[in-house]
Amino acid sequence: MPAASAEDGKLGVVATFSIIGDFASIVGGDRIELRTLVGADSDAHVYEPKPADAIALARADVVLTNGLLFEGFMERLVEASGTTAEVAVLTEGADILNDPDGGHYHYVNGEAIFHATPNDPHAWQSVTNAQVYVNNIAAAFCKADAGGCESYRANAELYEKQLIELDGDIRKAIAEIPEDRRVAVVAHNAFRYFERDYGVLFLAPQGVSTESEASAADVASLIREIREKRAAAVFAENISDARLVEQIASEAGLALGGTLHSDALSPTDGPAANYLDMMRHNVQTLVTAINGG
Repeated sequence: MPAASAEDGKLGVVATFSIIGDFASIVGGDRIELRTLVGADSDAHVYEPKPADAIALARADVVLTNGLLFEGFMERLVEASGTTAEVAVLTEGADILNDPDGGHYHYVNGEAIFHATPNDPHAWQSVTNAQVYVNNIAAAFCKADAGGCESYRANAELYEKQLIELDGDIRKAIAEIPEDRRVAVVAHNAFRYFERDYGVLFLAPQGVSTESEASAADVASLIREIREKRAAAVFAENISDARLVEQIASEAGLALGGTLHSDALSPTDGPAANYLDMMRHNVQTLVTAINGG
């Protein structure tokens, strides 16, 4: 399928998960037709593609991916679809963290398969990295639809100003938490970029993938670490079953501080329907719980 233009129809875009889909909709505006594979409150770590996903890729002009093996299903899906679309890896040029656990688990035909990777894929939890995603999307759209490039660039520049403002607001909000109380507990290691940029330490029983199961020894070790580092609150995640963190909170004598959005947005009627709202919701949830309401 040839690249779309203003004359022959909208640019066909596939985004792998909801956060990238939000970025794409902002940059593309009404010039694109967008399909997002892994939707709101859904976990890309365990997603198994459907036949309709392969059809969507085959028809697309541009496919937007996170990369860093976050979407372990994508290589198979791209091959199965036979797509000739430009596949843009949005973490290219971002400031990437090493993954201390060395990899991810993903489902392949119902079986958990380990993929080794030296990097942490959750780069969007850094607002500075989010700016890189947005600029990479604009570049991909410009390549596929030169006639719309001015519009894509203008949308990206306007959104970048909002991201810069968001970054400043997060820093001001975190400053309200005493430094010795900036320790939180979450289900899996999705917040290391937030930790690096904003100075909140996150403890987790699981690695960077929700498929890395926590053993009883892992939980016991975490409880000790919670007490040593005086963690202030435990948080559920919108993509994960809360039972594990509820158990940890109970054993550590801490209250559940609410739900953070890690790897997916909320539905449109939720508190994190877009990236800006997601980050503000997470920060407010952290500040309120750690500072005691």
